[in-house]
Amino acid sequence: MINSSATAAIKRAQKESLLLREISNMYHTITMDDDRLNGLFVNRVELSTDRGWVTVYFFTLDGFEKFEEQLEILKLYKPSIRKGLASEIKGRYVPDLKFAYDAKFEKQQSLELAMAKAAQDIEKHAEKLEKKNEQ
Repeated sequence: MINSSATAAIKRAQKESLLLREISNMYHTITMDDDRLNGLFVNRVELSTDRGWVTVYFFTLDGFEKFEEQLEILKLYKPSIRKGLASEIKGRYVPDLKFAYDAKFEKQQSLELAMAKAAQDIEKHAEKLEKKNEQ
């Protein structure tokens, strides 16, 4: 039998997945109508432990400054998104929405770039060693 904390974690993850799917679909519809939000993408959502808040993380290739500009526009759509969630998701209440910039994506990209560079350096070093051993 699964313990209660594991069950709660599974249910929370399921709820986050459902919220991500619904918010992404609604946001896609919004971006089709409002060109000012182009280039901004829903990356992930995180539900608070009391399930009263959901933080929607966005990412843009233009950086944090561009996100701050678009955040004011996003805030205008917050009531509409909550109303849409209320009609799509079964539950007693709809969590309040917070919008945030996803810095994890930038960190991931920089780590991947560093690992790729390290792999290239290792290949170059290995080639130098092979040439040295052949001589």
